[in-house]
Amino acid sequence: MGEASDLTRLLAEAGEREDAWRVIFALVHDELRKIAGAQMARERPGHTLQATALVHEAWLRLVGDSLPIFETRRHFFAAAARAMERVLTDHARKVLAEKRGAGRERLTLSGVDLAGSDDPERALELSDALEKLEREDPRSAEVARLRLYTGLELDEVASALGVSERTAAREWAYGRARLTQLLGA
Repeated sequence: MGEASDLTRLLAEAGEREDAWRVIFALVHDELRKIAGAQMARERPGHTLQATALVHEAWLRLVGDSLPIFETRRHFFAAAARAMERVLTDHARKVLAEKRGAGRERLTLSGVDLAGSDDPERALELSDALEKLEREDPRSAEVARLRLYTGLELDEVASALGVSERTAAREWAYGRARLTQLLGA
């Protein structure tokens, strides 16, 4: 049985197995660490948050005190991407609160590294724009989050979401255009 089907099975059994979350964490840790590493590589030099800390903080937010129910591998990794986004957004808010009064720059979506901007205000503006996009078009927002916060390529996004690469590309094109509009870039 493959790793993907093992994860799907474990997610289904999570409420019934006492050790399920420990086993799931061991199974997905390397993949989450790779995603976090890619995200942190796009962050500003000297960022105080490390990839391993991002994985652990996101895991705590993902699982928390209650045992969430994830229906599929896709659902799990989408939730993981959101948890990483929240960790980075909260971190940006904290940094911004510490240095109020800094000059503002316009946001652009010229590359996938926008989520890794070294400007906390930019990160917060992007997070707000993603929330608005999600209300308008949830799948485009999900594709955008996976591209921006995990650094996945379109073929990887398509695989994670269980859609064709063409669909993922269309959703990304729309999401990127709408985010650019929302950000006033």
